[in-house]
Amino acid sequence: MGVPLIEHDRYLLVPIQSRLTDTELSELRAALLRWVREQHPRGVMIDVTLLDVLDAYAVRTLSDVGHWARLGGAPTVVVGIRSEVAQAMDRFGLAFEEVATAPNWAEGLRVLAESA
Repeated sequence: MGVPLIEHDRYLLVPIQSRLTDTELSELRAALLRWVREQHPRGVMIDVTLLDVLDAYAVRTLSDVGHWARLGGAPTVVVGIRSEVAQAMDRFGLAFEEVATAPNWAEGLRVLAESA
């Protein structure tokens, strides 16, 4: 899996740097949930700034991560959704469930701090 999992101040930071296949998304979900179960981070921040597209499977997978991570005590925020990506998601009726969103890392960390 080519997505780094970075621990910072007991938060798990996940910068997705390129579009992932469905298999890679499934592997990322498993790795994130394993990390939450074993490391007990205060929160998870997933950065999608570099992505041009978030398809239905990606949105559902990241929403699942947020749901299960929250149940494990780690709120999740997705940061960096570009306006054109957000518009496309809206057009296709795609939305994150149980996952907060923020425009950037600084705001994402603030959201996570408030969730703790």
